[in-house]
Amino acid sequence: MSKSKIKNAAKSLKTSQGIHFDQYLDNGEMADQLNKWLLEVSWEVANKVGGIYTVIRSKVPITKKEYGNNYICLGPYNDSFVKTEVEVGESKIDVVREAANEMRQYGVHVITGNWLIEGFPQVVLFDIGSAASRLDGWKGDFFEHARIGIPYHDRESNDALIFGFCVFWFIGIFIDKVKQRQKSYVIAHFHEWLTGIGLIMTRLRGYDCALIFTTHATLLGRYLCAGSTDFYNHLPYFNLDKEAGDRQIYHRYCIERAAASCAHVFTTVSKITGIESEHLLRKKPDVLTPNGLNVQVFAALHEFQNLHAQNKEKLNAFVRGHFYGHYDFDLDKTLYFFIAGRYEFSNKGADMFIESLARLNHMLKAAGSDMTIVAFLIFPTSTNNFNIESLRGQSVAKMLRDTVQNVQSDIGKRLYEICLRGQLPKGEQILQPGDIIELKKCIYASQRSALPPICTHNVNDDNRDPILNALRRCRLFNDRWDRVKVIFHPEFLRSTSPLLPLDYEEFVRGCHLGVFPSYYEPWGYTPAECTVLGVPNISTNLSGFGCFMEEHVNEPQTYGIYVVDRRFKSAEESVRQLAQYMFDFTRLTRRQRIILRNRTERLSELLDWNTLGIYYHRARQMALTRIHPEIEDEMLRFTNESLSNQSTPAVSRSSTPAPPDHDDEGSDEDEEHQTPQTSTDQKVNDQTYRPSFPRPASATHLSLDKQFRAAAVAAANASAAADDEPTLTSAADDEVSQITLGKENQPTAPPANPTKKVDEKVDFGLPDHGAFSDAHDGQRQEPHMDRKASISTQQDFSAPDVLHQSGSSGNICSFEPTSGQTTAFSTPFGDKQNVTTTDGKQQS
Repeated sequence: MSKSKIKNAAKSLKTSQGIHFDQYLDNGEMADQLNKWLLEVSWEVANKVGGIYTVIRSKVPITKKEYGNNYICLGPYNDSFVKTEVEVGESKIDVVREAANEMRQYGVHVITGNWLIEGFPQVVLFDIGSAASRLDGWKGDFFEHARIGIPYHDRESNDALIFGFCVFWFIGIFIDKVKQRQKSYVIAHFHEWLTGIGLIMTRLRGYDCALIFTTHATLLGRYLCAGSTDFYNHLPYFNLDKEAGDRQIYHRYCIERAAASCAHVFTTVSKITGIESEHLLRKKPDVLTPNGLNVQVFAALHEFQNLHAQNKEKLNAFVRGHFYGHYDFDLDKTLYFFIAGRYEFSNKGADMFIESLARLNHMLKAAGSDMTIVAFLIFPTSTNNFNIESLRGQSVAKMLRDTVQNVQSDIGKRLYEICLRGQLPKGEQILQPGDIIELKKCIYASQRSALPPICTHNVNDDNRDPILNALRRCRLFNDRWDRVKVIFHPEFLRSTSPLLPLDYEEFVRGCHLGVFPSYYEPWGYTPAECTVLGVPNISTNLSGFGCFMEEHVNEPQTYGIYVVDRRFKSAEESVRQLAQYMFDFTRLTRRQRIILRNRTERLSELLDWNTLGIYYHRARQMALTRIHPEIEDEMLRFTNESLSNQSTPAVSRSSTPAPPDHDDEGSDEDEEHQTPQTSTDQKVNDQTYRPSFPRPASATHLSLDKQFRAAAVAAANASAAADDEPTLTSAADDEVSQITLGKENQPTAPPANPTKKVDEKVDFGLPDHGAFSDAHDGQRQEPHMDRKASISTQQDFSAPDVLHQSGSSGNICSFEPTSGQTTAFSTPFGDKQNVTTTDGKQQS
């Protein structure tokens, strides 16, 4: 897979299903003309709790390019984060300012401003404490209309309910204000179960708002995996109500499941999470929305290699101090491996990593290798202070370094004075007895009989800590003869630490290999961050990232992406495979590791939000289309007007697209079999040339078989010759479906679809409507203009038919869960549609 192929793969993702994502990135011009708004609701807007904070924050720039100032983030008010991350002030958007002021009149503290991140988005934050007095009334409303009760003692659920009702209240006022000006299209995107109550109440109220719900990991799935359950093998057989009740999260589970059912579009972040949602939420995702990152592009490859060398030297300084007295290995032959994440011992694969390290230690000693592995485990847990031995080690190393620098300075002065006299210095003149005494003091002080510590902090209840117990069981104690050394750092990395003064990005850049053998990882930002930073990494086929890379990259291990099979192999086989991957990595030469880092960094384009943002765009368009089918025509009309306003110069155009950029490493098979290209110039004036749109789906589903394409091109050329049209000169032209040169240059295709509407119904391999879709999906919902957003939902509150359909309709959507497999949420799943792939095979 050459560099040009990676670029083509990224380009094909950007034009998924015939949608050219780049044409919608107009800094909100189309959204402003159509009065289209996006409200993104998350508990982690300007409130860092977990990985969703990274998702929202990194996605803001690409979303602002599409929606401009019509993009607003809604979240809870957290004073500690707002002080450093939000510029508080009155909103410059009239409808937002009016909605916030109206809520303030009823005593709810609403904070508006701008989030101080790239993109500078508008944020609306709700102070949960200011609305706490309404908790009991809102609990009654929620139970009356959704039949979900929330216990008094669950503080997190109580906070979620207050936040959900504040969001629901704000959306109601916002829609009323927006519609007073002109016709509008409002989309509300909710993340995770903590925001589910707002989505449920918005759907119950019948607001004219397209609703999207994204689960980044199912709530019940997290609990089941944390309980050492054989999760994936028993996934179809769990008694969901019983499992949730046993863990005292039944009400949370009902909120998440109801939110997935009420949303117009339900999405998850990966295929593996989609399978999980089918069984645990009884809802199949409409769209998969993989998570991306903001990728920093370097002008030259050596730039990020230099960053690796600089940060590795900082790690070297820490290792010298940590292993003082036992520092008998060569740092030039030392590799740094690491694992990091939330402290979920089994879910994050820490158990498998430690077991594999023990086997790697044995393999290195048996092979007589001179390589040393220092493995870092970064998992924050409860501690009371730094380990005394760890601090002493850094102090001893600093003392020795300062002493050596003083001796060096003195020796330099003596050399200068002696040579200035015209004499050659002798040994006793260079290193004097006083210098030797000072050096001996430092050497004797750096000796110790105890082994270097395996943990940098004093962990509370260390006799019960899973990682420390696993290290003891595997006898990884940092002995002299061990080729694998371990360091457990139970705290988040920060550049102000007196022990390991590095932030997370610097630490990752300094390491050689990231190891993440997760058992439960819906996406996996840690291996994705490694890839973007050019660090080879190991993941599993039970993580969303691993599945994504296996699907889009041919032979990912050649690009530094190793995927351990934990889905179809036993635990013993997976441990062996992981240990073998790490052992093979230790046998690479320094030059081979540099090449591998270069190849890993190339894949970063596939993980950029400029590439993956199209999946969220598709989800939003699908949700809008289900309540406003006319939005397709509106957007197409706007696109046509924009294109017609652009002047098209009369220039000579070639009938053959420009060849792709070749890789620096050499030609691949495709490049070896390229045919010479000829160009046939044709004059195109303003009257005959018109900008064309993506080709119909029938034209893009041609087989990639070389003979078939050659025959198709020959037929097209024959037809073109009969009509005096320019000919297609290369069979490779048909592969470049993203480049169109006007109707006259297209191969013969069905004439019924000269253009392709935005989000035209294409076979996604998933049902067009979610498994819990109702009769209202696909139909425009009339706005309830007579209903005003009220403080309590008691006023004029009648639930629409969406949640009270009869059982004979086949779409049961009641909120009264029952035990067993006949849960009231469940409906028959839509049959999977057959998809004809480009190689002609049928998928089900």
